[in-house]
Amino acid sequence: MELHALLRDIVGAANVLTDPQDTAPYFTDWRKQYSAAAECVVRPASTAEVARVVALCARENVALVPQGGNTGLSGGSVPSGSRREIVLSLSRMSRIRQLDALNDTMTVEAGCVLAAVQKAADDAGRLFALSLAAEGSCQIGGNLSTNAGGVNVLRYGTARDQVLGLEVVLPDARVWNGLRGLRKDNTGYDLKQLFLGAEGTLGIITAAVLRLHPRPTATATAWIALDSPRRAVELLALLRERLGERLSAFELVSRNCLEAVLFLSKDLQDPLASPYSWYVLADLADSGEQGVLHEHLERALLECAERGALRDAVLAQSGEQARALWRLRETIPEAQFANVKHDVSVPVSKTPELIERAGAALESAFPGVRPYVFGHVGDGNLHYNVGPEALIAQREAVNRIVYDAVASLGGSISAEHGLGQLKRDEIRRHKDPLELELMRTLKRALDPKGLMNPGKLL
Repeated sequence: MELHALLRDIVGAANVLTDPQDTAPYFTDWRKQYSAAAECVVRPASTAEVARVVALCARENVALVPQGGNTGLSGGSVPSGSRREIVLSLSRMSRIRQLDALNDTMTVEAGCVLAAVQKAADDAGRLFALSLAAEGSCQIGGNLSTNAGGVNVLRYGTARDQVLGLEVVLPDARVWNGLRGLRKDNTGYDLKQLFLGAEGTLGIITAAVLRLHPRPTATATAWIALDSPRRAVELLALLRERLGERLSAFELVSRNCLEAVLFLSKDLQDPLASPYSWYVLADLADSGEQGVLHEHLERALLECAERGALRDAVLAQSGEQARALWRLRETIPEAQFANVKHDVSVPVSKTPELIERAGAALESAFPGVRPYVFGHVGDGNLHYNVGPEALIAQREAVNRIVYDAVASLGGSISAEHGLGQLKRDEIRRHKDPLELELMRTLKRALDPKGLMNPGKLL
């Protein structure tokens, strides 16, 4: 095929994949919900090669599907099958171009695996704060294009908040070099914000200037038992009053989520002697001595217990114990894989009401339903998953109940996973028509041929 030959001229024959055995992993999403064939998979090694590939595809009217680690949960990184497409894998673009410890910035290419970015920062005595379960395989370009959240949003914000500058290949193959490591740049529109969270529909992120932080010298982790999600929100407020910005993560876990993890992973144990309905996993980080931070957390938990805000708690006494507690949280998605999943957010104060309202409506419609609730209650983002597996056949009805409950509380149907193909149509029920019109206007202005990741988001 002529297109394949021209692509090989740009990136080399070994980096244009056409054999079904080679392309299959790129054409199916991680959850195996979406799968469609594309013309081929192209793996450029530089921004210049990305630009040449985009120019060729624009000339041939072939769409591009940018792909990082393909760990997304909404079908945004795989072909839609709606037209001629290629998958553009950024995995070979994995260089760390610069690390400026004095400016607390690092310039990286889009194909850098998140864990590698974290390690490079750590080696320089710094912290890159974005952290999520797929960090060993997801890539920074995908994280930025979906505005990933993760466990540290409470203290450091989403992926959007970790970026100072971008390099982007536009749909007409021009390269916008916005790789500036500035905290202040008041010279008009903040163009990088257009591409962060755009899921590759406006251009291809090829590099970014990331914000770093001083590396904490002390950490503390606690597993806390509670009577209800309402108590969790109250506990969050109390701990923030007493511990301030040292509180970096605050994760809610329902009892049935923990039971699913313990059933799957026999090497993990229930941290407490007695079962409770709800738990919180809290993480603190600070400068100074480890023992001092532990004392701060222990004192705060005792005060909260005296006020009835918690039932029991265990404080990790070593890094190994802290990692074991975090494994309980990180194994939850794998432990209840087959159910109807939701990634939603409401104001933090409304999270208990969301759990109650959605649960009551689901029980009325589907007696015996089992919600599996966990997530980042510190920033109002819950993963509200619904079993048993049989309900997958009634996914639309389940979604409607959960999304209506979210909407009634002023929330969002996509907190951190993006819209992709999964929520592309549903978002029309929840976004203001003017918002959608403005989004389409931007899309037409930057990508008039609709070549960038078609069938996603809009």
